[in-house]
Amino acid sequence: MSPTLVLSLIAGYFVVLIIIALLTSRKATSESFFVANRNAPWYMVAFAMIGTSLSGVTFVSVPGQVLTGQWSYLALVFGYVAGYAVIGTVLLPLYYRLNLVSIYTYLEQRFGFWSYKTGAAFFLLSRAIGAAFRLFLVAGVLQLLVFEKMGVPFAVTVTVSILLIYLYTFRGGLKTILWTDTFQTLAMLLCVVVSIGLIGRELNLGWAGLVQTVRDSPLSETFFFDDPNSKKYFWKQFAAGMFITITMTGLDQDLMQKNLSCRSLRDAQKNMFWFTLTLVFVNILFLSLGVLLYKYADVKGLALDQLPELLNLKGKLDTDKVFPYLATSHFSLFAGVVFVLGIIAVTYASADSALTALTTSFCVDFLGISRYPEAQQKSMRQLTHLAFTAVLIVIILIFRALNDQNVVSAVFDAAGYTYGPLLGLYAFGLYTQRRPEDRWVPIVCVLSPVLTWVLVRNAGVWFNGYEIGFEKLIYNGLLTFLGLWAVSQRVPKPELNPVA
Repeated sequence: MSPTLVLSLIAGYFVVLIIIALLTSRKATSESFFVANRNAPWYMVAFAMIGTSLSGVTFVSVPGQVLTGQWSYLALVFGYVAGYAVIGTVLLPLYYRLNLVSIYTYLEQRFGFWSYKTGAAFFLLSRAIGAAFRLFLVAGVLQLLVFEKMGVPFAVTVTVSILLIYLYTFRGGLKTILWTDTFQTLAMLLCVVVSIGLIGRELNLGWAGLVQTVRDSPLSETFFFDDPNSKKYFWKQFAAGMFITITMTGLDQDLMQKNLSCRSLRDAQKNMFWFTLTLVFVNILFLSLGVLLYKYADVKGLALDQLPELLNLKGKLDTDKVFPYLATSHFSLFAGVVFVLGIIAVTYASADSALTALTTSFCVDFLGISRYPEAQQKSMRQLTHLAFTAVLIVIILIFRALNDQNVVSAVFDAAGYTYGPLLGLYAFGLYTQRRPEDRWVPIVCVLSPVLTWVLVRNAGVWFNGYEIGFEKLIYNGLLTFLGLWAVSQRVPKPELNPVA
């Protein structure tokens, strides 16, 4: 694909997004920026959340890692279903009953000032890193397809990419994002279905043949029950998926901000139910795509692990590059166009939402924006929005210098350390009648990830070869919970605790 064609696609795509932003951001206020005036239709929220949840990581990294992980990732997805059930029945009723804008204000009411600020700070850290990782992926693809050929540095690619997000989100916030993400989710789903169909045509397979090919492939093996020490062990993946969902969705301002924009708790729960079903189906599509990519390479005689452009710095196959490489170098021009549109759609659907959630949390949790008149609120949130745009750029550049693993692993690896304290804080608040000494909470929440890191590094030696994977999040949350228990005393607070 020529750089001119790719640039034209990107330009045309963002013209559409900016038009949507202009139409939806008229007379925007802080309430429309933060919670879309609390009148968003549940079905629109459910559809928009698909793109936000998946990101470019799912589009590129999940199909790529099928080579080494088979369909073990699906166990993680099954865990998501259990996690969403907890969110819909436990967390959403709490958030709606307290009428929250930022979900971390619950921590102030339940525990105190420092607990509140600690929870909000861990969200800002977690979401900034997660969003940066996802943007890193799409920026790398754009660099490979376009800007490297034009001699443009990666830093410029990243800066331009993120400034485009700022351009269409800084006025309308969530009210705009619900519309842009609906458009982007539709674009992403069309692209993955079309990509699978085009591979089928290249391999002379109909839809039935594609299903049979995926089913017969050893890469589609899903259930691994034989070795509890393995990172692919089903129940480890399932438990990790459940708690990743509870923390990265239910305790995350980004996705909860969309849920809180629904008209009622009942609507938010309907949104969660249909979103969950759709998400499972979409992940199965991406895993199927991964099997078909490697089948295509095998049929065409492509030794992917021998191609210099697909190797990482250690000389090993970088599976994140497989789909971009095949789509733009070996498939038809139309397939390449579909790929570019798909990865742009799914990545920016996730990134624009994250940027808005970071702005919301900082404005509400740290600036106390509601104390100021609307005119001042507008300038505060726009400056904050711009500041977090710069933060994401810096994190991406640091990650590019340090990364040596595929992005999906990097995202969940980081999440295991940064979301663990949030898991521990909310679990302690919901399931105990104790109140920790507020001033000790930040220390507990910093020590827990450090101890988790020590545990991960030494688990193989200490526990007879046991490898800790994504489930490190659970251990981190447990250490936080135990630490809070150690610095707490029993003080019943039933009015803020719908479970205990």
